[in-house]
This record gives sequence, C-alpha cells and structure tokens, in this order.
Amino acid sequence: MVQDVASALGHPGVPVLTLTRVFTTWRVEPAVLATVVALGGGYGYALWRRDRTGRPWPPGRTACFGAGVGSVALVGLSFLGVYDDTLFWARAVQNIVLLMVTPMLLALGAPIRLVADLLPARMRAPLARLLHSTPARVLTFPLVVTVVLVVPMLVLYLSPLYELTLRSALASGVSGTIVTTTGFVYFWTRFRLDPTPRTDPYAVTLWITVVEMVGDAVLGLVLWLGPLVATGYYSTLARDWGPTLRIDQVIGAGVIWIGGDIVGLPFIAVVVAAMMREDEHRAVAIDAELDALDAARVPTTARGARGRGPTNAMSTAVAPDDATAPPTRLWWEDHPELSERFRRR
Repeated sequence: MVQDVASALGHPGVPVLTLTRVFTTWRVEPAVLATVVALGGGYGYALWRRDRTGRPWPPGRTACFGAGVGSVALVGLSFLGVYDDTLFWARAVQNIVLLMVTPMLLALGAPIRLVADLLPARMRAPLARLLHSTPARVLTFPLVVTVVLVVPMLVLYLSPLYELTLRSALASGVSGTIVTTTGFVYFWTRFRLDPTPRTDPYAVTLWITVVEMVGDAVLGLVLWLGPLVATGYYSTLARDWGPTLRIDQVIGAGVIWIGGDIVGLPFIAVVVAAMMREDEHRAVAIDAELDALDAARVPTTARGARGRGPTNAMSTAVAPDDATAPPTRLWWEDHPELSERFRRR
C-alpha cells in the first residue's frame, strides 16, 4: 500500500500506476473517514429513529444516500486519493464525482425530509419560515443555482487555486467540500424530493442542465487546448512513468467534459420521470374536479326539469333556429380555472 505522506507530497517514490494497483492501492485519510462516518452515521441514526415511530422510509432513498457516501470513500481512499496529487486526470475524476455524482446520490436520499420529520413541532415552524424566506428563494433562483454549480470548477482550474490544492491538504479538503456542497444545492433544488424554497417547473431544470453541460464543455476545451495547469508543481515531481504532462491534462479535460455529460444523463432521466409523474397527478386532479362539478350540476338540472313538468324529448333535443338565441356554451367554459385551460380555439 502506498504511504499517505508520499502521496500527499508528490514524492517520486509513488509507484507506477498499474491495473493491479487500481484495485489494490488504498490509503487511510482521517478527514475522509470522518466525513463518511458523519454522513452515514447521521443518516443511519435518523432511519433508526424513524423506524421506532413505525413510519416506513423508501429503501431506494436509503440505497442512493448510501451510494453517495460510498462515492466519497471511493474518491478519497482508493487509488484516486493516493494519486490525486500526482496525476492530473485522477484529481479531475475526483472533482467531477464530488460535483455531480456524490451530491446527486445524496439528494436522491432526501436527507432533509428525513431529518425534518423527526424534529419537534416547535422547531418545524421556524425552519419552514427560514426555508421559504425571501433570501432563500433568491439564493435558489434557477440562474443563481446554475452559476453556483458552474463557476467553482472554472475558478478552481483557471486560477492559482488549483496548484494550492495540490500543495495543501487543507486547501484540497476545503475545495472538495465547496464543490460537493454546490452540487448538492443544485440537485436538492432540482429534484425537489426534500422541502425547497422554490417549486420551479421541471422544464426549467432541463434548461439549466443544458447550461451546465455547456460549462463543462467550455472548461474541457480550455484545458485541452490551453496552456498547462500547475506546471510549477507537476514538473517537480520527477515522474518518469505514465502520460506526459500534456497528455495527462488532455485526459483530465476529457474526464471533465465527457464525464460530466455522461453523469448528467441519469439526472435528466430522473427529472423527466418526475415531470411525467407531476403531469399525471395534475391530470388526475383536473379529472376529479371535473367529475365533482359535473356531479354537482346534475341535481340542479333534475330539479329544474321537475319544476317545469313533462316535456317533449324531441322538442328539447332539437332547438329552434333562432338567430337571436345566445350561443350554446359548455358548463366548464364559465369555470374560472378550467375555461382558460380548455377554451375552444
């Protein structure tokens, strides 16, 4: 197993990355372990509390959250964590997972709803007011959320901050936390499995996804065709194996560009499925309202017919050709909500 110190300092003693070492090289990183324990333990404790109340929790959400926690361990403790200060593409994989994969899985676990259901009643009202406050609604506005998702990666790779994360474990940890947090805010507000300040249409989410993909493409092209990043650091490693600095950066650019788009595909699938469910629920609600209005109208018609006495069925079926008579209208054309939705064109 590769020693942590050698990996963190980028010593030339870090061995050649082979296919065998991809599966056998691991490290013990206290900060990553603490994060995994905090996330997994907190979610598990909330599940235990919920089970004691007899309220079920969808197992799919638990599986997604567990996979998200596992992804943190994977990028931080596996060969990716060992070689993240040596190979540009290894850190690129780390960052794209922490930005897109980890927060998406965590958001699918609906942790906010899980915890909120266990809070005492006296705490729910203040938190609900805070969640739906004007600052919260502004900060989760779709354009703001998109900027928050795209900008950190651009700043990270196109400024001296990237080299700082290679030289400082603290800077690297802070950077990873920021990337994951911004990703979670994005997926939390887009999935809407948890309570959110806004309920923007899912169509807006699809447009945001397009903007995010464009951002990945821009960053990928800049890294692919632009100058080398952090050459002052990588040139001092004396690495005599693996890809050259240019090829290493080109591979990393492809990971950020193509990898980000590939990860976005399941996200789009989840959003489309949610949009279809929302349309189905809306259609059911409209049908129920139509049925209720129709049922309320039938007794009124029947009472009016009884008051007029017997009538000739043929005479009521065929109306006289009277040019002065008002045009025939369907009942729902006078309904304040349904008339706009179903008006005749």
